[in-house]
Amino acid sequence: MSLLTGKVAFVTGGSRGIGLAIARAFVEQGAAVVITGTDNVRLDAASRDLASGGATVLPLRADVRRYQDVDAAMSDAVAKLGGLDVLVNNAGVGVFRSVATMSLDEWQRIIDTNVSGIFHCCRAALPHLRARGGGWIVNISSLSSTGPFADGAAYCASKAAVNVFSESLMQEVRHDGIRVACVLPGSVRTEFRGPSRGGDDWKLAPEDVAAAVVGLLGHDPRSLPSRVEVRPARPPRKV
Repeated sequence: MSLLTGKVAFVTGGSRGIGLAIARAFVEQGAAVVITGTDNVRLDAASRDLASGGATVLPLRADVRRYQDVDAAMSDAVAKLGGLDVLVNNAGVGVFRSVATMSLDEWQRIIDTNVSGIFHCCRAALPHLRARGGGWIVNISSLSSTGPFADGAAYCASKAAVNVFSESLMQEVRHDGIRVACVLPGSVRTEFRGPSRGGDDWKLAPEDVAAAVVGLLGHDPRSLPSRVEVRPARPPRKV
């Protein structure tokens, strides 16, 4: 029996990049998987791909910035699949500009997606996880949360908030059998910061982050690895 046989997993931002890799890893481990996003074309394509081997995959359009969207998607998933065991908060955005040039709308979009979006999803998921007798919440953060850089103030601050939120939530719900963890990847080979320009083979692959998430779920219930850092093994040397 696979690790997640009979389990239901909910992955935000699951139609591409790290989210899609996590959803695929969950399918391979036997889970029924819900993926959310805001682009119906991408969602449908990802769903067809993931379900091609006969897996149960439910694509749902939801903007994590809107609590009503998230709550409706969570309720729909539970009604159709019978419950909820794992929530992975992966949806995120990045705008990389100096504080002086960043617009108010750009700042708000980052905070609403990367911070409020995780709050919305966790708040909506907790009753369903408690009804199941426990489960996992995994929040995807970033090593930039502990290593800020120029033109990344908004993004780095949002990911630092994810770390602190995750640690507080972990202490609130651990006695309900709900384990909360934060995964902090370094540079990942995706189109998050635009199309690849080549020469980035040193970066992590999305599947490396997915492997870290699956590894968390395999821990014995007595164990709670609450923060995992995943970094490229051999980044370019600094001159």
